[in-house]
Amino acid sequence: MSEVGVEQIRRYRLHAHHLDKKYQRADIAELVGACGMQNTPPGAWETALYNRVPDCSLSEMAHVLYQEKSLLQAWSLRGAPVVFPAWESDVFLSALISQEGEPWIYTQGILLALDFLQMAFDELFDLLKQVVPQLDDNVITSKSTLDQTLAEWMLPLLPVEKRDLWNKPSMYGSPDKQTVGGAVVSFMLRPCAYSGLVVFGERNGISPTFTSFKSWTGHSLKISEDAPKKLVRKFLHCYGPTTVDAFISWSGCSPKQGKRMWETVSEEVEPVVALGKRAFILSVDKEPLFSPASFQRELLLLGGHDPFLDQRDRAVLQPDKSLQKQIWTLVTNPGVILYGGEIIGIWTSKKKGKGMDIKMNLWGKAHEKQKLHRLAEEYAIFRQQTLGSIEM
Repeated sequence: MSEVGVEQIRRYRLHAHHLDKKYQRADIAELVGACGMQNTPPGAWETALYNRVPDCSLSEMAHVLYQEKSLLQAWSLRGAPVVFPAWESDVFLSALISQEGEPWIYTQGILLALDFLQMAFDELFDLLKQVVPQLDDNVITSKSTLDQTLAEWMLPLLPVEKRDLWNKPSMYGSPDKQTVGGAVVSFMLRPCAYSGLVVFGERNGISPTFTSFKSWTGHSLKISEDAPKKLVRKFLHCYGPTTVDAFISWSGCSPKQGKRMWETVSEEVEPVVALGKRAFILSVDKEPLFSPASFQRELLLLGGHDPFLDQRDRAVLQPDKSLQKQIWTLVTNPGVILYGGEIIGIWTSKKKGKGMDIKMNLWGKAHEKQKLHRLAEEYAIFRQQTLGSIEM
């Protein structure tokens, strides 16, 4: 069994994530479609694409997503909003549909509401699927309004004795703004998304809008049998050498669903030793892994939720576990300073008037401060702001 070193893994993954050089606007669909780009917090996908196509402006990104519609945003991996090529909607949506005996992604927390209502998940989901097609003719602004609107549409379909409970204040975070019914809908929106029943529309100021897949694209979601296989291939290509457990964590699906999906590529993978453990790669990726290409850019300022940082074997990115806790936090992750595929520091930005202040925390020796200053200036320009202070 071949053994691969950490430097080889870093270089291979930099290329797989298209962070090895500057790419062009014509490559956008390929770059975004490598493994999708998370858009939480809002704007995360823009920063990720900027790091691959620095010449692409915010307005051009908005045009591709909202007017050209060659890209699409919907709840996808881990239940998070993800931007991906519209023509690969089956891979990023229907591939995640659970089968019998598999819990849906992002729905574990719904049990409190189900116990309160004394109703089953499938019973309520069937009712929601009856009303959610009304989004074909509607665009709803804000997530909370979407939750409550769908809950109101479901109300007449509920058993009479459940309707009062449905309208009680939520037992979750915002009982003043959300009902129990709204909470149920909130959890079930991910399964709806995977079935092509709800997607994000064009942003309205600071608020997202929502409509149906059919309303946004002009056609229904096409479900293909090999969509799960395509998704696992993407994961293996971008994060290999890797394991089924890492895929389960990355996708957010249950162990049962993850193992079923993983098995679809069983004839396309082979084992290697990585970080002292057995892992798998796509056989077609063996040559580039063991002879990784050189890269033109060594120093990068990545956003905190760049897909490159979704590597589950975090020691590849930064071996010090105490520093890992500063990179991957419980709330919003900071940006990272990346050198040759290794995280050598973190950075944060703060708006100040029409400007932007940036603070960098470098670990160990100060590293190419002049280049970092230039990268900060370029990022501020991309965000259409003036760089104020920069602290290193």
